[in-house]
Parts: sequence; C-alpha cells; structure tokens
Amino acid sequence: MSPKKQASTRKTSLYRLNAPVGPGLDLYSLVEERYRGREGFTATPVDHTGVVGLLVTGSIARDRAEWCDVLSELTGADVQVAGRTSSGLLLVRTERAVYAVTYGMGHHMIDPARLDLGFGLQFALRCLDRDGISLVRRHLMDARGRTDENSTTRGGSLRDLGTEWIGSIVSKITGKAIDLPLTHTSAGRRSLGVSCTDSSISLPLGRSPQQFLNDLRVIEDACTQPAPLPGLESLARVRSLRRRGKTDLVRELNERLDQYLGDPDAPGLALNFPGECASHAAETRAIRIMRGSRVIDVGDLDIDDIRQFVRDRPDGCRLSTLKGVRVQLFADEECTESLSPPIPGHRWITAEVRNGAACHFYWQGSWYEIGAEFVQALRDDVTELLNRPSGVVLPAWPVGKKTDEDWFNKEAAKRLGYDLFDKKTVRTATFRGGGLEICDLLGPEGQLIMVKKADKGSSGLSHLFAQARTAVEALRYDVAVREKFLARVAELRPNQLPEEILATPTVVLAIRLKYGVPLTADSLFAFSQVSLLQTTLALQGMGAKVEVVPVYA
Repeated sequence: MSPKKQASTRKTSLYRLNAPVGPGLDLYSLVEERYRGREGFTATPVDHTGVVGLLVTGSIARDRAEWCDVLSELTGADVQVAGRTSSGLLLVRTERAVYAVTYGMGHHMIDPARLDLGFGLQFALRCLDRDGISLVRRHLMDARGRTDENSTTRGGSLRDLGTEWIGSIVSKITGKAIDLPLTHTSAGRRSLGVSCTDSSISLPLGRSPQQFLNDLRVIEDACTQPAPLPGLESLARVRSLRRRGKTDLVRELNERLDQYLGDPDAPGLALNFPGECASHAAETRAIRIMRGSRVIDVGDLDIDDIRQFVRDRPDGCRLSTLKGVRVQLFADEECTESLSPPIPGHRWITAEVRNGAACHFYWQGSWYEIGAEFVQALRDDVTELLNRPSGVVLPAWPVGKKTDEDWFNKEAAKRLGYDLFDKKTVRTATFRGGGLEICDLLGPEGQLIMVKKADKGSSGLSHLFAQARTAVEALRYDVAVREKFLARVAELRPNQLPEEILATPTVVLAIRLKYGVPLTADSLFAFSQVSLLQTTLALQGMGAKVEVVPVYA
C-alpha cells in the first residue's frame, strides 16, 4: 500500500498584531511576558526562504494531570497520568504588517494587548459567501453582556440564522469563502471553509514557505477591498472608531469611561466576556483577577469585582490602570487549568456614552459608533412600545423619602382591583432556595405587573426584564409553577377564572427612573432599550402581550 500523500495545507490560526513593521521592532516583545525565558520554551529567529520572523515553541509538563486526584477519589485507584500542554507561535513580518501563526496553545503566548481586534471580521466582510454562513456569534447591546450563537450544518444567509437584527456586534462568523487564489483552492479542493473571530482567521494555509507567503499576500489583498459584500451589510452597522481619524473623539470617550469607572451609579457600564472567552463560559469554575501582587479568585464574575481594582484611583488614571489588570478563566477551582490567557481588564467591560446626537459603545477594548439607522430604528421601536395603552394605573412614587419597592407595591395593592404578589414566591423542585416570584402585583384584568425603581442605570432594568421572561417561561413550561400560581389567584379572586389570566397573559413592566425622570426612548440608555426590545420579542413569542407603564415621582 502506497503511503498517503501529505497535504499541501494545514488548518491554521492567523492573527494580525498592532506593531510597527520596520526591522527595528523586537518581535520577542510581542510575546506574553510570562512565556519569555520560561523553562521549556525556546525562541529562535527565522529567516528561511522569504519567511522572516521569530519562532517560539515549548510545552508545560506536569508529572500528574490535575484531574488524577478526582479519579483516584472516585475509584480508589492510584491514577497516575502525566499532563503536557504544547504550544507553537510563529511571528512573521511582511511589508504591510506583523502576523502571528499559532498551533496548539500557541495563542496563549501572544500579548493580548497587541491583537488587532478588527482583523478577522475585516476579512470576513470581504470574503465570505453570503449564502454560505454556517455559524454566527453575536453580542447583544445589553447590560447583562448577553451572547448568543446560531449555527446550521448546511449554510445559509444571516437572515436564515436569525442574525439580521442590527443591535449586535458579531465576534465570530464561520462560512464558505468566495473564490480566493489560496493554496487550498488552487490544489483543486472543494470550497474553502473559514472561521473568523474579531481577532483571528482560522483557515488552511500552505505548508511550504512559498505557498505560505502567497496565502498571506492573498489575505492582505483581500483585506484592502471595499466592504461589505452584498448580504453582509448588517455586520457593518456598528462601526469601530479605530483607524478612522477619530483620535480626539476617542480621547474624549476614554475620559468619560474613566469617570464611569469611579462612579458606583454609572448607568452605562456593564460586564462583558471577551470574544475568545465566550465559548469557555460553561466550563469555567473559577476566575482570577490580578494586578501586581494583588490576586482575587471568584466563582462568578461581577463588574464590581473588576472595578474595585481601579475605582479609588484619581481621575484620568482609572482606565489606564484597568488595562494593567488581568482576568483569566480556569476549569478548576484551584486555578491550575487555564481556559484562557490573562486578558486585560478593560476588555471585560462594556460602556455606552452619549455624545450629543451620537451614541458610542465600548466593547472588547475599542470604541464603536452606533450607526444613525440603528439609533433611529431603536428609538422608533421603543417609542411605539412605550406608547401602547394600558389599563394599569399606579400611584406616585415620591423621591427623597424612604420608599423602597416593598413600600410602593403595598401602596399600589391598596387600590381596588390590585393584589399584592411581591415576595409571594412559588416554590417547586425546579426553583430551589428562594423560589420564583411571578410578579409584584396582579392587575384588575389579571395583568402580571413587575415593578422596578431603576436608580442605578441599566443593571436594575435588566433584572426586571429577566424576571418577566423567567416568570412567563415558568408559567408556560413548568406545570408545578402554573398550578401553584393559579391556586394563589383562585384564593384571592374566587369570582375570576384564573385560567383566563394565562390564556393570553399581559406582562406590565412598571418603571420609575432615577429622580422620577419621564420614561421615554431618550431617557433609556441603549443597553436598556435593546434589552427591553429583546425581552418584548421573547415574551410575544410565548404568546404574552407586553405593556410598559411609567411610575412618576
């Protein structure tokens, strides 16, 4: 039997780095500091048939894999298996840029601050077949930092994958590329599959120096073409300010963000997982936050966990300090098995800053300008929702007095036709611990009224929207929750058929903004507008009607 012919290409992850191109650059400075001079790792200058750069390779060996202890305890056997993690990184200079090619865990060796975060999607917008998209990961402009991922085995358009909505930033897209003169396609193979994140391209690259350099030139040429291709326009509706001559604007936005980091009531600040960490969220058992000698390990990450490292810094120093904070995911509570490299703290936050009529969004360490069509479409949809008539009439909620939500709900329940459900939790096997609070008040026509005083920005409203969605999902899909809720309604209202409430439920979101500001599209941050519309769509999909009622001071 003849030996199998070696393939001319290999699937490779390619990154473009933010670094000067000239020969004066020390490529070793682009390597993550903890790998420089590390035992078991070597760095070798490369100048081979046109490929000029630096090769860094190595492995981390453990005499015993960390999971051996668990298996030993479970089985009584003495489990002894060595662990080894191998990494390869090739830094390559061209006339236009510096690139990183990685193998194994080699991507951990790149200094994250050097990644060109627009590279992957810049290529995708110019090269992907609009009808050959197989996966899209997007981050919704939502104070909860929500991420969703849709995929299909056959490929289709963005609309087929349900990603036409304009209020999102795409961080990963996979599909078939249009005709490109790459080694893979010139060898007579079928269509080229490409996976692009915000910072990388994963595709087959040539193995020989000549083939590899040719493929790199093809990618560079593709990135200079006009964008986007027809059918990919929705991916460009939120535009990065990087490399667009907006230096003064970015400086002003950074100053606003610096102020937000020191303000515990900043309304437009939220937590967000970086794109390269999104797929590891379910595996994560511990998260380590580091700055200098200070180290904090948490199970669940909150924005205040990160902000505590910088909030006491003087004005103008918080954002720069945050860039020196590192956050890393681990698969074990002892923080020995890393799922990600240490990623700068500023890439874990999102922020919204309104600058006159413009709206800007901080995500993954960069500022984005939200297109005018997005702002207008968002405002129109929210205005329509806020103008829907409602049969619910609620009392005033005075400012300045010690009036919390408990007080307000009790006041509202004194009105004819309203019943208090606040803290009347439904306890089932599904909702252990405190149980589930279906609503705060039951309205005259059986409306499920959820109340929130949004005096701390977007996070409070996101909690309200999550409560509404969870309550309707539970009533729709959990028999035990539904039965207990209906029994409570029957007890309070013996003359009303409780089943009528759930036939076509009406969810009323009662909102009082800080200082009693009128509730309009302009008084809600984009985080909250997007979250409100997403919640409304989800509830309507479950057969519920949604109304929003302002509560005045």
